[in-house]
Amino acid sequence: MYFIDVQGTLISDSDKTPINGAVEFIEALNKKQIPFMIVTNNTKKASIDFYNYLQEIGFNFSFDKYLDPLMLLESRVEKSAVAAYGAKEFLDALVEMGYVLDYKNPSTVLVAIKEDFTSDDYAQMIEFLLSGASLVGMHETSIYAKNNKRYPGVGAILKLLEFATSVSYDVVGKPSITFYEEALRLLNIQKSSAEFSDITMISDDVKGDLGGAKELGMDTIFVTSGKYKTANEIVPLLKDELKPDFVYGDMQEIFSKRLQNKGERL
Repeated sequence: MYFIDVQGTLISDSDKTPINGAVEFIEALNKKQIPFMIVTNNTKKASIDFYNYLQEIGFNFSFDKYLDPLMLLESRVEKSAVAAYGAKEFLDALVEMGYVLDYKNPSTVLVAIKEDFTSDDYAQMIEFLLSGASLVGMHETSIYAKNNKRYPGVGAILKLLEFATSVSYDVVGKPSITFYEEALRLLNIQKSSAEFSDITMISDDVKGDLGGAKELGMDTIFVTSGKYKTANEIVPLLKDELKPDFVYGDMQEIFSKRLQNKGERL
């Protein structure tokens, strides 16, 4: 059974097209009736819109096998008085969901990703937090990759704000326990009695997605088709207990070595 990331794992960070072998991997899971969940930290499109996009570019799976942070947000963050930071598409999605954006006296500072955070953004967030607002991240990614550049991810920004203000933070999406528990609940609709120890998590975010998955007892596969160019950039620097169980170049390599090779477990 699998939890599978999207950006940098199934689709390219550069042009959002399927990564080599990704469509075939999902098709093989369908054919072999292997339970899986697509677990993405998408915040730039409404959940159904991003799901429809994945369908349009060739990925065949039902919506009940899809989960992103926007689908859990209403149960985690109240809709009134939110100072939200992220791409315009994220802010628009919040408004469509009924959230009231407030940059004067917010009760919550909500952080998603964008490539052009400014010092003034950080200064404003710090003032709100020191005035009593709570801090919530849409996810806890380590690095944000776009336009052949790598920026600090939401997780890095949350750590910065926590260090600056001593305000602890909550996380809606990966790798929060709440998010993975909801993914497990949905997986159990496909395969009852599934546990975290039965699942392999596949992602290009070895510090965020995979670190949290390992702590819950999942096996982990790190792919170097996204945030990191090689495993040597990051894996040797990780604590032993957080290092991935397997490293592959892309989904095609996983497909060849795990789904086509009968000698290796699924």
